[in-house]
Amino acid sequence: MSDLILRNDTGGVARLVLNSPKNFNALSAEMIATLYTTLASVSAEEHVRAIILAANGKAFCAGHDLRQMQAARANRDRGRAGFTALFEGCGQLMQLITSLPQPVIAEVQGIATAAGCQLVAACDLGVAAKTAKFGVNGIDVGLFCSTPAVALSRAIPRKAAFEMLVTGDFITAIEAERLGLINRVAAPEKLEAETMALAQQIAAKLPAAIAMGKRGFYEQLSHDTPEAYEVAGDTMCANMMLAETEEGISAFLEKRKPAWAD
Repeated sequence: MSDLILRNDTGGVARLVLNSPKNFNALSAEMIATLYTTLASVSAEEHVRAIILAANGKAFCAGHDLRQMQAARANRDRGRAGFTALFEGCGQLMQLITSLPQPVIAEVQGIATAAGCQLVAACDLGVAAKTAKFGVNGIDVGLFCSTPAVALSRAIPRKAAFEMLVTGDFITAIEAERLGLINRVAAPEKLEAETMALAQQIAAKLPAAIAMGKRGFYEQLSHDTPEAYEVAGDTMCANMMLAETEEGISAFLEKRKPAWAD
C-alpha cells in the first residue's frame, strides 16, 4: 500500500488514513488513484464490514491540488485533457464509495474544503470533530465547485448547498450536522473512538443485509416514488430469502442471539 494511504484494522473495521499532511491531503491525481485502488481492494476482503476514511494533519482534505492543476493549465495543448481526466477520476472515486458493499464513514478531524467537502458528502456516514469546518470555496479563486456540488447537493438541502457554493463561506461541524452533511459531532479527543464505535456497531450486523440494503438504498433514490417502492420491494424480497435472515428472525422470536457465522 502506498504511503499516501495508511491502514489499520480493528476487528471487521478497516481504517484508511489520508497521509499527505504537507499539502493538506489534497486530492492530487496520485491521491485519487491510490485511494480508488485501495478502497476497491479493501472492499473485496470478506472480513471487512465497515470502512473509516480518516486523515493525518490539520486538514481532512483541502480539495484538488491547485499547484498540480495550475501546472496542467500551463500546457495549452494537453491542459483540457488533463483536467478532464482529473475530474473524471475524482467522479469515479466518489461513485465508487457509494457502490462498495461496506458503509464508508468519514472521520473528519479538520477542514474539508472543495473536493475534500465532496469526499465527506460522498461517504455514507460522517463523524466530525467539533472544531472541523466544511466549505466549497473554489469561487474565491474564480472556480465554481461544480463537481463537488454533485455530492453536496445530494447530501444537504439545495439552497444551503448553493449558498455555500456561491459565497465560499465555511460552515461549522454543528451546522454540518444540522444540515445532514455529517451524522455526529465529537470532541476532538474523542473523534477516533466515537467513529470506531459507530463502525463497530455496523460491523456487528449481517454483512449480506448491509451490502444488499446499501445497494438498494442508493438505487431507489434515483427513482420516483412508485419505482422506488418496486426497487425497495425487490431488495426486501431478496433479503428475506437469505438463510441468515431466516435465522435472525427465528432468533428474535425465540429470544436468543442469531447463530451467524463470523
